[in-house]
Amino acid sequence: MRAMTTADRWLLPDGIEELLPAPAAGAEGLRRALLDLYRSWGYQLVIPPLAEFTESLLIGSGADIDLLTFRLTDQLSGRAMGIRADITPQVARIDAHSLPREGVSRFCYAGTVLHTRPANLPGSRSPIMIGAELYGDAGIHADIEIIRLMLETLRRAGVEGITVDLGHVGICRRLLAESGLAPKAAAKVFDALQRKSIPDLEEALSEADGAGKDAGKGAAAGSAGRERILELAALQGGAEVLERAPWAEAEVSSLRQVAAAVAAHYPEVEISFDLCELRGYRYHTGLVFAAYVPGHGRALANGGRYDDMGAVFGRARAATGFSSDLKALLQLLPENTDGESGAICAPLSAAKAADEPALRRKVEELRAAGEVVIASLAGETDPRCDRRLVAGRDGGWRIENC
Repeated sequence: MRAMTTADRWLLPDGIEELLPAPAAGAEGLRRALLDLYRSWGYQLVIPPLAEFTESLLIGSGADIDLLTFRLTDQLSGRAMGIRADITPQVARIDAHSLPREGVSRFCYAGTVLHTRPANLPGSRSPIMIGAELYGDAGIHADIEIIRLMLETLRRAGVEGITVDLGHVGICRRLLAESGLAPKAAAKVFDALQRKSIPDLEEALSEADGAGKDAGKGAAAGSAGRERILELAALQGGAEVLERAPWAEAEVSSLRQVAAAVAAHYPEVEISFDLCELRGYRYHTGLVFAAYVPGHGRALANGGRYDDMGAVFGRARAATGFSSDLKALLQLLPENTDGESGAICAPLSAAKAADEPALRRKVEELRAAGEVVIASLAGETDPRCDRRLVAGRDGGWRIENC
């Protein structure tokens, strides 16, 4: 066995990061600002646990989140547990079981998740997810509210040049149901659509047709639906793509309403459409959306409708929500956004119990007012200090520039 070196002891796993003081302060300041924003919209903060039993943690999330989840054994019960890779299923459990209210419920959250591998390459395996979820309203106005809150999130983070990509998972799900594909073949087609791989999609549909012939069903069964599946893969772009999907009238109508509302509230935001947008965890059931900015390949925030996820907990509810990664947002913030505008140096006696009552009172007063006051230990002045406390002749203390 190779001997462990000093580097082995401080090296972090790939995709696992630490935040040092300046970025940590920036992330915490942004977290507080965003949670205050959500609170002003009526969203209540919840803090789900880092780990849960896999029976509840992975319900309704599909194979992709299953592969992202670290697993362990609970030493108390012997049951399988998972470290959360997504917070939305946890909030769905809270809405269905912990807080089963009538009517609309609004929740927000912020916390670290852990992935077995990056959800996107390159990417973090320990993103700090922040987001909001709305339960109990199946109407289009609930989706619009969530999209507006997502855009307010990016605006609060100082993000500019945003493009909102709108899609509708219901179109693909309906076409797959109408195509007559067997479950295994439908899963393969869905995977090709999710990756937007036209060759793989054509191959999957061709294999499904061959299997249908062998079973004596004929290739004509569901052929119209299969042709539309191929069309769907190319429906990306501006508003003109909606005209090319007359067979999805209800979903297209919803997309038009949402686009009009976004344009009315945020005329500076560019809007595009992707009727084959299926990326992410496979629990979405309807409208989906994502926000992009130039120079950043991955979505900065995304979400969508995921009705009835709470059914496994005994309470099916309409639901929509979004999330973003604080670490990704932090990369777009201006430098030196740690929220600290210098500090005040206090004499060593400020660190002692009762040597200088007047000095102690002054330090407490300054800290209560939001100032950073650092006691000078061993005569050293912290490099962050740009001011200092100096004793006055009247026994009081005043602030001077260093």
